[in-house]
Amino acid sequence: MPSFSGSRHNKPRALQRKLKILYKPLAHWHPLTRQLLNWVVTVASVLFCLLMLPTRFVGMELLGIGPNWLLIWVVSWSVKRSFWEGMLAGMVLGLLQDAMTSPHPTHVITLVCVGGLTSLLQKPRFIQEDFISIALIVFVMAVVAETIFGLQLTWMNNADGGQSLRKVQYIWSYYQRVSLASAILSSLWAPIVYYPLNLWWQKIKLLEQG
Repeated sequence: MPSFSGSRHNKPRALQRKLKILYKPLAHWHPLTRQLLNWVVTVASVLFCLLMLPTRFVGMELLGIGPNWLLIWVVSWSVKRSFWEGMLAGMVLGLLQDAMTSPHPTHVITLVCVGGLTSLLQKPRFIQEDFISIALIVFVMAVVAETIFGLQLTWMNNADGGQSLRKVQYIWSYYQRVSLASAILSSLWAPIVYYPLNLWWQKIKLLEQG
């Protein structure tokens, strides 16, 4: 049965060709294929952060608050990109978070501000390539984001005719705790998102320049 024996020999060869393509160095890949893979990795990391947002594991919760994974992603993206790229990333992820939670108040404003402000810190004299710098940036941006969110709640309360000072005091006393807990947890977990993404984006950028 020569036909059957020939098919047996062809299968390992086809498998070997597929493995060679799979393990082929990125430098030898077609630029469009590399770009497509880069977008797949980027989108997958965003989906990972979206799935992690409502998740609570041991050591991932403080006062009922978890890390702000989307804020961490926006900081990781914006720290080496332009002002408009940072704001665009913040807008897209803010819309995704609004779709998962509630658009009132919106998360778009907070993440757009985080993306824009982080991109302004991309000069070497402001940041360095270490976890401490990134954790510090995430800590500050988490406080900024929660402050902006609290301002939106205060404005909504006043717009609805709520003149109660007690409501405003409750909002700010609550968001003081929220901002501190979110900032601490987000800064501690920031390297998990930043480190692999930064290595990947750096590698892709070097390949594009080469």
